Amino acid sequence: MADSFDPKWLQWARQLQAIAQNGLTYAQGTYDIERYEQVRQVAAEMMATGAGVGTPRVLDLFSQELGYATPKVDGRGVVFRDDALLLVRELADDGRWTLPGGWADPNESPAEAVVREVWEETGYATRASRLLAVYDRSKHPHTPPYPFHIYKLFFQCELVGGAPTRSHETGESAFFRAHEIPELSKSRVTPDQIARLFALHQHPDWPTDFD
Repeated sequence: MADSFDPKWLQWARQLQAIAQNGLTYAQGTYDIERYEQVRQVAAEMMATGAGVGTPRVLDLFSQELGYATPKVDGRGVVFRDDALLLVRELADDGRWTLPGGWADPNESPAEAVVREVWEETGYATRASRLLAVYDRSKHPHTPPYPFHIYKLFFQCELVGGAPTRSHETGESAFFRAHEIPELSKSRVTPDQIARLFALHQHPDWPTDFD
């Protein structure tokens, strides 16, 4: 848990939740099940207190997580046109800009998930051509923090067709040069990450960036 931008209370609560989830996955005896449910309750209370929300809300979120606890995967499409980067404006949360993308779905490879997300959010058809970066969200200054551990995968995608459209999740989409980047949705992408993606695009011989 070193070198994390997440507050300690969130790291501890997230770790307790993972212990409880794993225990409930494999526990067989009544006593063990009750014990791990108590651990999950403590994790929910800790996270609710730190986040300033109700414990039942957090407990409901935790109870939906089944099976062995693993990091979630957030895939983002990095689409350049004439050295300008494609961004979309979020509608659901803060109304700011981010790279098109989202959670990977079952039965999809990470690249397939990103290509789908770019299509759904922008109307552009793309082909994933290069894995630019793999980041641990907690090691970057994303705000606000998130209750679960997340790996973020950034794929460079080449335009192959389509035309700009809007979706129910995102409003407009547009291409921006490095000096034109608008206010970002820092829950999804940070200015430093955008700068690094521009650098990786300009230097195709550089290896994949990772934490």
